[in-house]
Formats: sequence, structure tokens, C-alpha cells
Amino acid sequence: MDDEPTDLDGAERAALHDLQLGIEHLQRGYGHLVAFHHQVGRGMDRLDDAREKLREAGHDAWADVLRDDLLPAGAVDGRWTYEIVESFADGFLAPAAEFEASVREELADGRRHVTERQQQRAWRERSESDAAADTER
Repeated sequence: MDDEPTDLDGAERAALHDLQLGIEHLQRGYGHLVAFHHQVGRGMDRLDDAREKLREAGHDAWADVLRDDLLPAGAVDGRWTYEIVESFADGFLAPAAEFEASVREELADGRRHVTERQQQRAWRERSESDAAADTER
């Protein structure tokens, strides 16, 4: 695979760049969502620890609220955080990534980071040109 497709026009290159950045931001959002899932899970574990301690201390009514109402309830609209993570990953992130990959395959033979490759090549060419000019002085 060559460094960069040469038959892309400016609009295609810009669209590929925006698609790639969009996917990267979605992936970062997914990472934050996974962190949210982990933090909520840790918080729920602590609430469950408190439930046990409340029961040991004779506060059965409060322990029952944790056991029956809060802990099984879910974080958002009755859903546990793992369900939210899975819904996002399967229902939005995966289709968006598949779409980006399809467009990239069609326009750039599957090459990623076409804008960065172009910039890399230009900066290297500039460096070589400037270095050659420096030796001529």
C-alpha cells in the first residue's frame, strides 16, 4: 500500500479527515462511557458494602432500601451501565466505524490518516529541500 492515494480531490480528502476525526472522538467518548461504567460499578459496590454494615448495625429498613430499591434499579431509566455501554458500542459506534471504513475503502483504498500522510510527505520534502539549499550555501 502506497503512502497516500493520489487521486483524491480536496473535498474527498477533507471528508475522509472529518470521518476519521469523528470516529476518533466517538472512540474517546466510548472510553469515557466505559470509565463511567467502572465508576458507577465501584460506587454500587460501596453502596452494597454499606448495606451489609447497616444491617449489621441493626438498620434493616435502610439496608432494605439499598437492597430493594437503589442497587437493582439501574443507573439510567432502569438500565445498568453495562447495558448503556453495549448499546452505544453496538448501536452507534460500530455502525459509524463500519461506515467510515467503507468510505475510506472506496475513496482511499482503505488508507487511514490521508491528510496526515500528505502533511508528513510535504514536511519531509520541505526538510530535504531546505537541507539541500543549506548545503549549497
